[in-house]
Amino acid sequence: MKKSVVYTRTGDKGTTALVGGKRVSKTDPRIESYGTIDELNSFIGLLMVEIKDTEDLSFLKFVQHKLFNIGSYLATDRENTELCIESQVTDENIARIEKEIDRVDGGLPRMTNFVLPGGSKSTALAHICRTVCRRAERCIYVLAEKTEIEKNVLIFVNRLSDYLFVLARKQCINEHGSEIIWDYTCS
Repeated sequence: MKKSVVYTRTGDKGTTALVGGKRVSKTDPRIESYGTIDELNSFIGLLMVEIKDTEDLSFLKFVQHKLFNIGSYLATDRENTELCIESQVTDENIARIEKEIDRVDGGLPRMTNFVLPGGSKSTALAHICRTVCRRAERCIYVLAEKTEIEKNVLIFVNRLSDYLFVLARKQCINEHGSEIIWDYTCS
């Protein structure tokens, strides 16, 4: 079997193909949306290198697969192409992420102050993932102004940023001993 060529030259003029073949500008909100999901997935891969807890790693692996599915969903021109069932976000997926948020948050002290994103490498990486996730959510909302987006996609991405926040808190407490509290009086 012949090895495939990585470069196709079809994007050299500023366009790219959606799943289904429709060509759009590389600046299209759909491309920005799934590109940001891809960026988030890459950062989560980097975060996973620093995570030791097997439950957290297992859940992050689920998240990576789900993000790939969401990227596929966002890359599909649904006007001309039927969506793969695997690309959908189900109520069960949302329940799973909410259960995981509750599990991680249940082991954390009550929050009384804003915290800064630092303290350990894994904490900082989790906060980077959180902020990229928030940007992905904003990008998808921009896309939703042009085309219908299933509500569960937006809910999942929103919950994911919440999960990444509690994971960052957990990592900071476990690796740094305490969280870094924002000094609102800094002068």
